[in-house]
Amino acid sequence: MAQPLDPNLRKAALEYHEYGRPGKISIAPTKQLVNQRDLALAYSPGVAAACEAIVDDPAAAFRYTARGNLVGVISNGTAVLGLGAIGALASKPVMEGKAVLFKKFAGIDVFDIEVNETDPDKLVDIIAALEPTFGGINLEDIKAPECFAVERKARQRMNIPVFHDDQHGTAITVAAAVLNGLAVVGKKIDEVKLVASGAGAAALACLNLLVDLGLPLANVWVTDIEGVVWKGRTTLMDPDKERFSQETDKRTLSEVIEGADVFLGLSAGGVLKPEMVAAMAKRPLILALANPTPEILPEIVKSVRDDAVIATGRSDYPNQVNNVLCFPYIFRGALDVGATTITREMEIATVHAIAELARQEQSEIVAAAYDVSDLAFGPEYLIPKPFDPRLIVRIAPAVARAAMDSGVATRPIADMDAYVEQLQQFVYHSGAFMRPLYGAARRTVREGGKARIVYTEGEDERVLRAVQAVVDDGLARPILVGRPAVLAKRIEKLGLRMRLGQDVEVTNTEFDERHRNYSQTYWDMTKRKGITKEYAKIEMRRRLTLIGAMMVHQGDADGMICGTVGPYVNHLQFIDEVIGRNPSAKVYAAMNFLVLPQRTVVLVDTHVNENPDADQLAEITIMAAEEMKRLGVEPKAALLSHSNFGSSDSPSAVKMRQALALIQERAPWLEVDGEMHGDCAIDEAVRNRIMPDSTLRGEANLLVCPTIESANIAYNLLKTAAGNNVAIGPILLGCKAPVNILTASSTVRRIINMTALTVMDANASRLDGSGGR
Repeated sequence: MAQPLDPNLRKAALEYHEYGRPGKISIAPTKQLVNQRDLALAYSPGVAAACEAIVDDPAAAFRYTARGNLVGVISNGTAVLGLGAIGALASKPVMEGKAVLFKKFAGIDVFDIEVNETDPDKLVDIIAALEPTFGGINLEDIKAPECFAVERKARQRMNIPVFHDDQHGTAITVAAAVLNGLAVVGKKIDEVKLVASGAGAAALACLNLLVDLGLPLANVWVTDIEGVVWKGRTTLMDPDKERFSQETDKRTLSEVIEGADVFLGLSAGGVLKPEMVAAMAKRPLILALANPTPEILPEIVKSVRDDAVIATGRSDYPNQVNNVLCFPYIFRGALDVGATTITREMEIATVHAIAELARQEQSEIVAAAYDVSDLAFGPEYLIPKPFDPRLIVRIAPAVARAAMDSGVATRPIADMDAYVEQLQQFVYHSGAFMRPLYGAARRTVREGGKARIVYTEGEDERVLRAVQAVVDDGLARPILVGRPAVLAKRIEKLGLRMRLGQDVEVTNTEFDERHRNYSQTYWDMTKRKGITKEYAKIEMRRRLTLIGAMMVHQGDADGMICGTVGPYVNHLQFIDEVIGRNPSAKVYAAMNFLVLPQRTVVLVDTHVNENPDADQLAEITIMAAEEMKRLGVEPKAALLSHSNFGSSDSPSAVKMRQALALIQERAPWLEVDGEMHGDCAIDEAVRNRIMPDSTLRGEANLLVCPTIESANIAYNLLKTAAGNNVAIGPILLGCKAPVNILTASSTVRRIINMTALTVMDANASRLDGSGGR
């Protein structure tokens, strides 16, 4: 029986489910339906074309309907976790929750279907009849032993994946935890003794999978409510459980636990006693997965012995074994290749993908989600966290490959690298925009060799994570500005793999033989600006951006990334003093790409010029448009204002009109118009009603604001409210060298993206001597 919920939690949960709209899911259309033509295409008569195509070729359903991304979560409510046989209707909140997890973690749409049927054969008939609707079936909360027969028979009758998550999802995650746990304690799977408490669907599925991974059947001891599963026992036995029966006269958990290397609990709280833990082998692995109360609490284990590695099913302890690590991604891979079933090979591929991911360095998104920064593979980090965004990128391709290798894929993936990049776009929404730019950056690396990019805030955790990715991708030769001892300590704390002095260079802020030359050069540049020689030495040791700028100036680096700490203008001051503007540029400016759900737009000038005049605005617009063209984006510029095509003669509106005239004179190739409201810039229909002969066609994608206040406010509002914090930039325009100043809110992904852009500039400069933007 489930323990009663805390009253405050119960109240909060009920409010969560009720307001502001009951439930947790809805159906959203993926096509426009705004006029009569759309209606004729979506429904009668146009829909007949899609129907006829499917009649001719049933596989066409994956082209013309949502079937290929639709999973049915089906339950009869006979074994709801922690609640028992509560019935189909009462299980609906759980199934809706499952739908949310599918959508959140893998982008898979779900219909939850709760069925009032407890007869296994009739339930199979119902499920099998739904095959035309779905690309896959996830069975949920069906009691054992009926669940075994339901899944087995449904798989036999259906040509789409059928997956009982309570069995296999749990088994896959447990297997990954066991493999990594054994690696931590230094034991081999084919040599350990495992004792299980619990013999339900999940427990038996775990044991079957572990045996397939190399655990000897003779080394498995199973106990349940009747005690040890022994040969000849007749009470509460079935063929699935019989497989694990042992020839023994031992009858209790306490008798068989002695010398066990692994305890697997999927039973009830408190069944594993302290004296049993004491009787286990050296360095035991204990998976106490009963919820909400484990078979034994970790603190009790630690009070008995200090060499045990412990996992539970709870989120408030390390090593939570949660099948959300598995089921969204195994379905993602299976759906994407049109798998007709889920094979054991696909499950094993998932196990290894999860286990291997935990052995790598922690993701910055995990660090933010769990407010930790020092997770590293070991006794308290055996498996990844559920919010690790890399799960989809690692598991889905592994599943897809296994499906193709085992011959169950009806739509094999020809280009697996492209598929992985597509999945990365699900994690990092800047991916679609950045993909061709990464390709261009890699091409310039091949042509010009790796550019040396200096990161001035080298000790920043985000910078270190980004640099690890840069090293892994071979995108650049990173140079970290910082204290070597601090860098080494933080790299170790974050579980990163880069080696100082080998994978990355270090510019030591405490002592570097180049500092004397740098400070002398800096003094020569600034001695007529009130800077003394001694002060130049002091500045050179404490101003990280000054160090980086001097490295670029002196040819010790090809490009620079700075700005993750401190005001933008402070960094620009040192860049201007040491590197300076491109001879063709009259001003500096900052442009930002915003990747919004329906479009990508550029905003200028978000960080440099407080109140640019018309001439400066014209220069900023042209520089931004040229940069967009260089990055493969055709610019369409709109000069924004509170005024709409002359509706006001305020100084700001007049300035924007003057800027338009200058732009049209200096850059006749650029499609531009203004001054206009923001909605006119984006919505051509609105613009045409007001100005039918506008020189701008379609949506504007370069939005030029009259002041830094308007540009910065618009940028941060859009980024946060509409853009899911997906931005690329700021890109510094007008500098003589490949240099970019970031902001304090920059994410690891943004630093990596800006590295790619800086590499493109740096290698282009080295190849053709073009300098900066």
